[in-house]
Amino acid sequence: MSNSAGSTAWGSTGGFLMASIGFAVGLGNIWRFPYVTGENGGSAFVVVYLGCAFLIGVPILMAEIMLGRRGGFSPPASINAVAGAAGLSRHWSWVGVLNVTTAFLIQMAYAVVAGWVLYYFFLALTGQMPGADSLTAKATFDNLLLDVPTSIFWTVLALVTAGAIICAGVQQGIERAVKILMPTLFALLLVLFVFNLFAGGVPETLAYLFLPDFSKISADTFLAALSQAFFSIGVAMGGMMMFGAYLPKSISVAKCALIIVAADTGVALLAGLVIFPMVFNNGMAPDAGTGLIFLTLPLAFHQMWGGDVVAVLFFLLLSVAAVTSMVGLAEPITGTVMQWLKISRVKATFLATGTLLPFSIMSVLTYNHWAEVALFGNTIGALVDYIPNQVFLPLGGLLIALLVAWFLPKHISADELAIENSRYFNIWYQLMRFVVVPAIFVILVTTI
Repeated sequence: MSNSAGSTAWGSTGGFLMASIGFAVGLGNIWRFPYVTGENGGSAFVVVYLGCAFLIGVPILMAEIMLGRRGGFSPPASINAVAGAAGLSRHWSWVGVLNVTTAFLIQMAYAVVAGWVLYYFFLALTGQMPGADSLTAKATFDNLLLDVPTSIFWTVLALVTAGAIICAGVQQGIERAVKILMPTLFALLLVLFVFNLFAGGVPETLAYLFLPDFSKISADTFLAALSQAFFSIGVAMGGMMMFGAYLPKSISVAKCALIIVAADTGVALLAGLVIFPMVFNNGMAPDAGTGLIFLTLPLAFHQMWGGDVVAVLFFLLLSVAAVTSMVGLAEPITGTVMQWLKISRVKATFLATGTLLPFSIMSVLTYNHWAEVALFGNTIGALVDYIPNQVFLPLGGLLIALLVAWFLPKHISADELAIENSRYFNIWYQLMRFVVVPAIFVILVTTI
């Protein structure tokens, strides 16, 4: 597992960046960012989000990649190695266990949503995209949720696709796949944006996203922006730490973190420039919530010129984003299984995917047969979403930030990050201590 082992190291900086950006750029950017922006007043939210992404997202991403590279193993073993070398308690390794557990719980639910996306891509490809009216669009989505065999089939396909990429290894699997998938994703976004320039709705979108009305900013805006930035970048799920374990010492962690967050944010904004013109041009509401992709956009595709082709491109784009994120979630799970059981990557992938499978099927059932089943006053579906996303993610992020900023000797971070200008290192260190830790603590307490 050490990052010195050729086949388990990135073949190039570009490979690491593509994989990390692919992990960060998921349905959170293309599906969640536009509707959260819509629900929080558009441009004012975007300004606050950008501040959160760079002042909080970049520092904690640097910390997580740094821990992975310093340890050179799976998240639990990496943190164990770093803490042990610094004379700290080995119990810190439980933070890595929490990160991997979070990845597992998110993956079991994410696979279901990825399955929906693959199903809609299939509908678009075969000319069956619903969109004649809002009732048809809603009926199609409701029927998918109730059709257990169909949902399970597409969920399994999503898991198997990610598993196949993981199975092939770092260079032959992950790196080779993302070098094709990520440029495809960027190209599709640009094609759809250019389409919108001719189709209309772009001037209204530019005003909506980039002319801030600061009167709309409230405490809720900051909380929503902080949460979106934190979850979108993909920290505290073990993926960035695992990818960091394969990163050669010669590559700058700080520069990589900046590029990853800039690309992640750029894709989120570009997604807004792709989705909102369709919404505005067809007289729809930008704050349509989670239904924006599956209920609102099929109507827009049906009404626009060339809508059949645009629908295929759009759901292909979403499929790529879903799969690359699933790879980032699956890798720390597989890496931990490899290490704990001392088995090959192929066996570990089969075991990890096989274990995820029944849990993902359970997640499918929360939308139909188990929809009314309650635990602790909440439906199982609500708990499956709430516990990993609203509790484990910020808790894991807070513990990583506390370890690096308040417990790990400063010289270890300085040595691993190797930032030439000590002023920049000190800015990072102070941000970690006095901005990142309090901000994540506020998210955690407010959410709970």
